[in-house]
Amino acid sequence: MIPVVALVGRPNVGKSTLFNRLTRTRDALVADFPGLTRDRKYGRAEVEGNEFIIIDTGGIDGTEDGVETHMAGQSLLAIEEADIVLFMVDARAGLMPADQGIAQHLRSRQKATFLVANKTDGIDPDMASADFYALGLGEVYPIAASHGRGVTQLIEHVLVPFVPEKEQEVELSEEEANAAYWAEQNGELEEEGIPADEEEDFNPQDLPIKLAIVGRPNVGKSTLTNRILGEERVVVYDMPGTTRDSIYIPMVRDEREYVLIDTAGVRKRGKVTETVEKFSVIKTLQAIEDANVVLLVIDAREGISDQDLSLLGFILNSGRSLVIAVNKWDGMSEEDREHVKEMLDLRLGFVDFARVHFISALHGSGVGNLFESVQEAYECATRRVNTSLLTKIMNMAADDHQPPLVRGRRVKLKYAHAGGYNPRS
Repeated sequence: MIPVVALVGRPNVGKSTLFNRLTRTRDALVADFPGLTRDRKYGRAEVEGNEFIIIDTGGIDGTEDGVETHMAGQSLLAIEEADIVLFMVDARAGLMPADQGIAQHLRSRQKATFLVANKTDGIDPDMASADFYALGLGEVYPIAASHGRGVTQLIEHVLVPFVPEKEQEVELSEEEANAAYWAEQNGELEEEGIPADEEEDFNPQDLPIKLAIVGRPNVGKSTLTNRILGEERVVVYDMPGTTRDSIYIPMVRDEREYVLIDTAGVRKRGKVTETVEKFSVIKTLQAIEDANVVLLVIDAREGISDQDLSLLGFILNSGRSLVIAVNKWDGMSEEDREHVKEMLDLRLGFVDFARVHFISALHGSGVGNLFESVQEAYECATRRVNTSLLTKIMNMAADDHQPPLVRGRRVKLKYAHAGGYNPRS
């Protein structure tokens, strides 16, 4: 599962600067959810091919009074959500009493914590970092977030436990590497230089479809999940791990296997309307990353909110297939329904490729039709594209836009090959 990194520290030590630099690598500021995460911003970032979710927090002054403030409370919550904590200090200001208070709290939480000395540009980083060893958190990592110095090395280091070990690579020439790759993947190359399409040992259609049901609080996610599973079914899960773990529910529908990824928790039907759903941004974002298809639930009576658009943006950036369910359609007048459809066309016109269903999770109307769209979206995302066809498309594009010259010679494109599916690459 994609790791979560939290930035904590005193105010004005450069947390937001580092957050912006990291999220800019994907140009994907994910969410600043008003009213729910007012002082925590969530972003999706990638460094050297390693993806992670990063949380920016407000400052915490480390004193007894400060811990009780809302801003400090948000920082403490971020620590609980995170797999990795980057404790940022100001190298120019030096060691402050508040830093010692924060360090004491972090030691008590027993989280993977890395001490980061920011603002080392223009000064000796080793000299500026020396005092911070007194905090007892081990190695100090000097960076300059505003200029990016040391940032990549820092992130690569902290993500080591979450990156699968790679086999030792043998030094090969470019031609040898290409030959070895295609020999392994596709057998011998065809005479014209285009590799045969690779033969898969399994068909993606034989795998269960992982379906994440996401949306704002109280749009009906739990009601929809219970409706899909069956009204009479009460599912109780005592999942190990942190409170941000999603619940994975295997099920079969029309002889097709699915795994529902539920971020709201499955409750008795009678309690759904009485309980305000606890909205976990982390659960939602990680569920999207782990899914094949995402079902975004929107409340027809409240319309499209900024939170809906934030979630939608994350889904699109993750490359996952999308189906939209407009819930609470029952009991609405024709005039109100037309107004909702107009708003959908206006604000969601950029995702006109996604199937939209108007449903009532409470009464079950339209719910059964969702799975046809879910399966269609999955099939489109996992459909194999012929290498010869991709090569023809590439050649057509190259005819219109010639590859660049390198040392006076035109780059020659041999073939195009699909690198991955769901998401495609």
